[in-house]
Amino acid sequence: QVQLVESGGGLVQPGDSLRLSCAVSGRTFSSYAMGWFRQAPGKEREFVATISWSGGNLYYAESVKGRFTISRDNVKNTSSLQMNSLKPEDTAVYYCAVKYGRSWSTTPHEYDYWGQGTQVTVSS
Repeated sequence: QVQLVESGGGLVQPGDSLRLSCAVSGRTFSSYAMGWFRQAPGKEREFVATISWSGGNLYYAESVKGRFTISRDNVKNTSSLQMNSLKPEDTAVYYCAVKYGRSWSTTPHEYDYWGQGTQVTVSS
């Protein structure tokens, strides 16, 4: 069983920064990619960023490219999402997820495990 726990969310003003963290625990039986997704009220879950097992392949949604940075530490079994220049439209519950296999994916249903989410609110 694999469990994921996100942390680092909060209330910030436009232009501020936040760093979200995701801790993976439990037994993993293979290498895995990690992804970050977000979901605003009344909307479907959308892709934010993903990173391959080796960290050599990264992909971002166009809406966050240049502002967000995804990273991972395979020794500590963690992933981080550094969010800079936050905008009100970034307001959502942010989820981290695990996808078995080395390659990244932007599709939620391809991920095998999910965290409970952490709220990010950007408002003036």
